[in-house]
Amino acid sequence: PETGELEKSVNAYEHPQPHACFIQSVSDDLVNQGGIMDLWTREARLFKFGSGTGSNFSRIRGEGEPLSGGGMSSGLMSFLRIGDRAAGAIKSGGTTRRAAKMVCLDMDHPDIENFINWKLTEEEKVAALVAGSQHLQNQGNEILAAIQAHPDDGSRFDQSVNKSLAKSINSALKAYVPDNLIARVLELGEQGYTHIEIDTYNTSWEGDAYATVSGQNSNNSVRVSNDFMQAVIGESDWNLYWRTELEDAESEGRDPKPSKTLPANKLWDSIARAAWSCADPGLQYDTTINEWHTCLADGKINGSNPCSEYMFLDDTACNLASLNLVKFYDDESTQFNTEEYSHAIRLWTVALEISVLMAQFPSEQIAQRSYDYRTLGLGYANIGSLLMRMGIPYDDNRASAICGALTSVLGGISYATSAEMASIKGPFPRYEHNKENMQRVIRNHRRAAYKTPDEDYEGLTVKPRGIDPNYCPEYLLNAARHSWDLAVDLGEKNGFRNAQST
Repeated sequence: PETGELEKSVNAYEHPQPHACFIQSVSDDLVNQGGIMDLWTREARLFKFGSGTGSNFSRIRGEGEPLSGGGMSSGLMSFLRIGDRAAGAIKSGGTTRRAAKMVCLDMDHPDIENFINWKLTEEEKVAALVAGSQHLQNQGNEILAAIQAHPDDGSRFDQSVNKSLAKSINSALKAYVPDNLIARVLELGEQGYTHIEIDTYNTSWEGDAYATVSGQNSNNSVRVSNDFMQAVIGESDWNLYWRTELEDAESEGRDPKPSKTLPANKLWDSIARAAWSCADPGLQYDTTINEWHTCLADGKINGSNPCSEYMFLDDTACNLASLNLVKFYDDESTQFNTEEYSHAIRLWTVALEISVLMAQFPSEQIAQRSYDYRTLGLGYANIGSLLMRMGIPYDDNRASAICGALTSVLGGISYATSAEMASIKGPFPRYEHNKENMQRVIRNHRRAAYKTPDEDYEGLTVKPRGIDPNYCPEYLLNAARHSWDLAVDLGEKNGFRNAQST
């Protein structure tokens, strides 16, 4: 902090890693810095200290794309399996918790179809292992039982005489039991074995079946743009592009040629089927995310951390903290204490800002960009318990309005506090370059608190619902609106110390 220069950490104790959420870039390079194998090393450093990380892999060439040496790329999925294995071998923070990892992919990537169905296919492999292992054992023991049931007169293994053996072998063949396994069972029978033990599997996520398949150590999400959704609605075609072709077309100033064209509805149906079957892939609405991006002038948001609460530029991180909402609720008065809540938000915004300077990071680039943008991750917890104490159903319109108001207070007060710190310490280093976008996003947040007409929003194609005043207690609604009034006014005057605060 004193010199403003990056230094290598001596140990993990003088400068610990308080940041829990990371977004890391990966280039289409095998072994050099910033490439695929380097990413696995950077991820391992984060997993070791208990953090999670996400990356968008859309820059990696698809299967069959040409390589500089004259060969063909093995494709994105082959490399994702390596990263999946590496994450599975590392326990987060040295404890029993598994590593937290996010994999994102753009909808125009040539391997998008395999990516969408990756986890679904692996889940079906597990089902096959579980059912098949039990089936193999049953079929094998039926063959041995048929051998033992026949008189030991030299004809036990003669299928023309031992009809039960012939029947059990035929049954096994019809059930797709491999020939070599049937032969092995017959040889065991000749040696006097009466029972065969075959390893059987179960569906425990810690069992051997899941350990043998890939895709079990990451959350997978697809980046869905408005263009893709319009293609789905309009029942239009959607193009996939080789990564090398996109680069060549850009350098030559022409439109890229698609490697494959297919109906957008086909991809959409695949996403729905896979997500319904195994909860992956998730959806990240790329256009909407970037329309709420405070630093769009410095590049797009391409991905997120594993839980997706942190969405920002590549090679950045945020430090999480959550306020327990129940602690601010009085059961007797049935009132939520907005003053104490706001005070806690201010304190934790300052604490998280301080932690940016005392932290260590897994790479120089993340350290520099964390200093440049100073993103924070303040949030809240226990909204379900709070609503239960209020006697309000979770899916009620009142619950949505109260949740919106409490979220508004959190965001507004946190950004207002960030603006106060900026008046003393100065705004984050990249603020001036992104001032217009950040001020626009803050103004749109205030409009949502006031539930202004859709036409009043700036630069949004999809408008937020806003807080419905018909379902929100007046004192909470006033607190929400006041918090964003403060954020807008102080931000216009001082700028902001943090590119994101919640």
